[in-house]
Amino acid sequence: MSGPDSAAADQGASYSIVAIAASAGGIAALSKVLGGLPAGFPVPVVVVQHLDPRHQTIIADVLGRRTKLPVRLAADGDQAIAGTIYVAPPNHHLLVGEDGRLSLSSSELVHFVRPSADLLFESVAGAYGGRALACVLTGSGNDGAMGASAVKSRGGTVIVQDPEQADFRGMPDAAVASGAVDFILPLDEIASVIRGLVEVTAR
Repeated sequence: MSGPDSAAADQGASYSIVAIAASAGGIAALSKVLGGLPAGFPVPVVVVQHLDPRHQTIIADVLGRRTKLPVRLAADGDQAIAGTIYVAPPNHHLLVGEDGRLSLSSSELVHFVRPSADLLFESVAGAYGGRALACVLTGSGNDGAMGASAVKSRGGTVIVQDPEQADFRGMPDAAVASGAVDFILPLDEIASVIRGLVEVTAR
């Protein structure tokens, strides 16, 4: 066996990637979570935020002003580097391969959206298994629930923003209803839990 799964056996299945998804209300929520991650965070972070494809996005610049980590729009073929945040560009699905290489796809919409949290989470589950950490934040619709189930079924960990406190509770509610959730947390606590899980296991 090769790739992240074989490495997991050597490293005690420590976390190797964090995947975060958000939709409506997501910029503020992402700013809060990403802003709580320290410089030198030991794994890459991949992000899906549903964006209007008709407009040039400045999300990387916006988020970059709110976090200590470098933020960039993901490009096809990028190698995911620890301590860097990669955001799916508008109108492209973002996938992560077993070698940590990112790929973009303009394949059909999933749940009426592109990029799709489900596709990102499913790719991360397939590539990293139990070393994947997925997080669903505020958003309408149900994108991310199937992907959360995929992450959980492969031994990964799923965090969901408390639907009661989310600006839009559709995505958090759907994730919780999937039964695949390990933590349901207020927004203010998510970064510290991610930081604790990743930094403890990455030692």
